[in-house]
Amino acid sequence: MHDKQDGRGAALTALLSRLSDGLARAGLNKTQLAARAGLGRTTVSEAFRGGGSAQTVAALARALKLPVDELLELQRAAAKEPGTITVHVVGPGRPIGQWEPHELEVHPAGPAKAASSAEALAMRVLPKYVPRAHDQVLADAVRDADAGRSRIVVLVGTSSTGKTRACWEAVQDLAKAGWRLWHPFDPTRAEAALEELHRVGPRTVVWLNEAQHYLGDPTHGERIAAAVHQLLLDEERRPVLVLGTLWPEYAHRYTALPTPGGPDPYSRVRELLAGHTTAVPDAFDANALAEAAALAGQGDRLLADALTRARDSGRITQDLAGVPELLRRYEQATPPARALLEAAMDARRLGVGLHLPQAFLTDAASDYLTDTDYDQLTDDWAERAFAELAELVHGKQAPLRRTTPRAPRRPPAPTATAGHPAPALAGPVFRLADYLEQHGRTTRRHLCPPASFWHAAHTHLTHPEDLKSLADEAGSRHRQQWAHLLLHRAADQGHTGALGRLAAMREEAGDRGGAEALLRQAADHGNTGALFDLARLREEAGDREGAEALARQAADQGHTDALFRLAELREEAGDREGAEALLRQAADHGNTGALFDLARLREEAGDREGAEALARQAVDHGLSLALAYLAKLPEISNRLWPYGLDPDGTPTLPWHG
Repeated sequence: MHDKQDGRGAALTALLSRLSDGLARAGLNKTQLAARAGLGRTTVSEAFRGGGSAQTVAALARALKLPVDELLELQRAAAKEPGTITVHVVGPGRPIGQWEPHELEVHPAGPAKAASSAEALAMRVLPKYVPRAHDQVLADAVRDADAGRSRIVVLVGTSSTGKTRACWEAVQDLAKAGWRLWHPFDPTRAEAALEELHRVGPRTVVWLNEAQHYLGDPTHGERIAAAVHQLLLDEERRPVLVLGTLWPEYAHRYTALPTPGGPDPYSRVRELLAGHTTAVPDAFDANALAEAAALAGQGDRLLADALTRARDSGRITQDLAGVPELLRRYEQATPPARALLEAAMDARRLGVGLHLPQAFLTDAASDYLTDTDYDQLTDDWAERAFAELAELVHGKQAPLRRTTPRAPRRPPAPTATAGHPAPALAGPVFRLADYLEQHGRTTRRHLCPPASFWHAAHTHLTHPEDLKSLADEAGSRHRQQWAHLLLHRAADQGHTGALGRLAAMREEAGDRGGAEALLRQAADHGNTGALFDLARLREEAGDREGAEALARQAADQGHTDALFRLAELREEAGDREGAEALLRQAADHGNTGALFDLARLREEAGDREGAEALARQAVDHGLSLALAYLAKLPEISNRLWPYGLDPDGTPTLPWHG
């Protein structure tokens, strides 16, 4: 890559301007340009930052229908400029100063400025910034990072409250210090993060906007959290600054403690977020409103207009992002358009992914219409309704916009959650505006979708996670037939959890052979929970040796609860010796809870010394649920630690309340 310490040379500036103008005239983004030119996306990005070879520049010129010879002459001249030096780029990302805020998903607010160059055209207007309390938290993190300490901050707030803009403003001081910024998104956010986090170098901002797409990913989320944690601890790669944003419902889901003995799907995410989330309020307080008014008085028309509409509510950022108009468009939509929006709202709140197939929405909409409205539908009603919802509102948003999911550019890696990859979406797909999604979650939370919704989902949806989520939601609403049909569809698409549920249904119906067949299919695709269920069925069938083998197999794959739960079955059957043997295997596999049960069994057998040693070993392991387990062992805990434990684990000395 070529970069200039004290400004770019004239030839390089001219070359980049010609490329940017050509890109704007062609109406392409850089991914589309890469495909047209037969180049890699990274190669194209480097060329637009001054690092293109002669071959790359020639290919881009041909793809953009620019004069090849003229651009090559500029490229050769730029390479000879004395102020231009070659710099080796370490790690993903690019200098913060080369990012445009809307590339990082800062909500646009207002029209683009008129300008003669493509770069100026790309720089849309942003209102002046009004700092609030959470900005001080970000400023402290930036100061620590600039001083050499790695930090992470995740802003938590509802849609359009200014979370991403706050992060953008915070990193401007780092831009002056030469920091880089990396926004993982290609081919998907989660895949990009998992693949490249190990390459992040020092003085890099890792940009995890809408962090639920990273940390909440059902396949990669826990591994991404672990990789981010490792990055923050890595002495050789510090300092780094990790910035993320989340809606409150996702933050609550990821940080909630699991029930004792229950699943814990977000353990590493919870650990990563602990102590590092900061709330962003929905509304400006009095001080922020006064600052906004002062900026408006100095000529900021965007803030001035927003204050005329939202001063009383204080919801300035939402107004700037187009929320009032989005809400008006929903409330005043034609009946067919409103039906599409409500079908999309229900799909998102019940767990369907961001990209909603047009065929699904069209078929789902019919039962959202009254009989009168349905009878008045024209042959082209769907086309007209989608066109209505694609019209932009203030803030460059649309109630329901067509989108193009990024296609994978490499063979997918094997996963433990599916037997085969989900089929690609067929036909156009649409995305619901964020605010309307959240509005639907609030206003429609007690409503059950009509029959056309479930029928369309069963007919058109193909992603196994979507189908499994809808099966669960149908079941919770006692739509058992649809739950069963959707569960079969999810299983057919490779969802191992759906296979497990169907196995449970077979078992309840008395078909143990059918249940075992489904569980073996799920286990073959990596579902360790299915291994325990198989172990339980083998135990109940009297095949103790086969049950233990399956439980050990599950434990070897990280599901240590399998041995623990099999031990419970042995103890319930009166086989205390067999239970102890299994608990010791579970403890050897790292299950600390098994140590408490071993301590209890030793205590009940009269082996006080052995019980105390096991209890101490369990506490020293730092089990987060130690108090819950100690409540089951009052004799031991009262004998060893009558006054409790100090934070460092030593027995507390006598004290008086």
